[in-house]
Amino acid sequence: MAAVVSRYARALADLAMEKHLDPAQTVAELNGLAGVVAQSQELRTVLENPSVPSRQKLAVLDSIVARLGVSRYLRNFVAVVMDHRRIAALPEIARQFALELDSRLGFAEAEITSARELAEEEKRDLTARLEKLTGKKIRPRYHRDPQVLGGALIRIGSTVYDGTVRGQLRRLKEQLAGT
Repeated sequence: MAAVVSRYARALADLAMEKHLDPAQTVAELNGLAGVVAQSQELRTVLENPSVPSRQKLAVLDSIVARLGVSRYLRNFVAVVMDHRRIAALPEIARQFALELDSRLGFAEAEITSARELAEEEKRDLTARLEKLTGKKIRPRYHRDPQVLGGALIRIGSTVYDGTVRGQLRRLKEQLAGT
C-alpha cells in the first residue's frame, strides 16, 4: 500500500508544481478533505461502495468540495483516487504529499527532543546548524522529555542525530569495549 500512496502523492506533487499551485494551500485543502473522509465512516462507506454509481459519488464529493472551498485540480485528483477505489488511503496520501512537497521545495522537518526548554537563541543556532548540515530549510518541532539527561535527540526523516548525554556515554562505552 505504501507504494500506491507514494505514487498518488508524487502525482499530486507533480500537478502542484506544474500548475504552480500554492503548496501550503494545497496541503491544507487536501488535509481538510482527508479529515472529512477520515471522520465519517458513513461517507467512506458510500465513497468506497462499488454499487453506488459514480455520478452519486461525484455529487457527494462536489458538495464537500464546495463547502470546503477546494480547488478544481484537487477535486479532480480526489475523484481519480475515488474512481480507483483508494479513498480510504486519502489521509495517508495527504501525509505523503506534504512530505513530497517539502522535499521538492527543499524543506525538512526536524523533531528535536531535549531535557529542558531551549532558549530562542539556542533554537536559532540549532536550526542554523541543521540547515547547514542537511542543505535544506529546517522546520523544527521542539519537545521536552525529562528522560533526556542532557543534550538533544534530533530526528530528520529517518536519520537520527543523538547528542544526548546517554548517547555520548553509550558511544564511549563502545569505544572502550572495542580497544
